[in-house]
Amino acid sequence: MARSVESIRRAALGALGAVLVVIGIALLVLPGPGLLLVFAGVVLLSRAVPALDRFVAPVRGQAMRAAEESVSSPWRIAGSVLVGLFLVGSGVVWGLVPQVPYSGWATGVSLIISGFILLGLLVWSHRRVQAARHRSPSTSG
Repeated sequence: MARSVESIRRAALGALGAVLVVIGIALLVLPGPGLLLVFAGVVLLSRAVPALDRFVAPVRGQAMRAAEESVSSPWRIAGSVLVGLFLVGSGVVWGLVPQVPYSGWATGVSLIISGFILLGLLVWSHRRVQAARHRSPSTSG
């Protein structure tokens, strides 16, 4: 019984990890936190398939660098906030206006969720970078 529960857990982790990797790869070219989702997917896949554990560290490094770069300047932060707000606003429009192509709440909610994920990860990245700066004060000066 315990073995079958473990098999189901590993299959669920693998499936969720694969979905996150695919969405993350799509978001590498679309607006959104692509590398962070790829990282999350690789972590889940490595828990399902331990042989994939060797890919976690390199992907983590790239994802953390991308997160730091996304908040490296006020212009990047402003641009990311605008994209997030645009996604949320577009989702509301897609949900409410029937004349828009592919209109409906399925499309609208996916855009709204994407916007909130982008804004949430932006806040997370900003806090992470600020905490790192407070831990290691600059020696220049």
